[in-house]
Amino acid sequence: RILDVVYNATSNELVRTKTLTKNSIVQIDAQPYKQWYLKKYGVDLGKKGKKGGKDAKDGKEAEEQEKKSRHVIFKLKAREAKQKLDPAVEEQFQSGRLLAAVSSRPGQCGRCDGYVLEGEELTFYKR
Repeated sequence: RILDVVYNATSNELVRTKTLTKNSIVQIDAQPYKQWYLKKYGVDLGKKGKKGGKDAKDGKEAEEQEKKSRHVIFKLKAREAKQKLDPAVEEQFQSGRLLAAVSSRPGQCGRCDGYVLEGEELTFYKR
């Protein structure tokens, strides 16, 4: 879900009027990506401290993890060991908004495709 238009190389007027064009930089909702990441790697990106938290929540999470089969638990541990996330992208996940670039040409139907920014491109558009 697109929340806001942040940057457009063509004109600041397009940012002010929140016009979606190709190659404009937008803020999107991070929740679907958090849910996918939790399902794929077993890591909750919304929390700052991975181990810290309330006891009641930890108890519920422990029950949920017990429901998973042994094979699934080992698969998640293997994926978690291989994955690493850019600290700048992780910071955006904690704020709940990601920066993304529009790669399609949005039109009448309301469909807009793009990609999440990371690396040098992200650092350029964050300032």
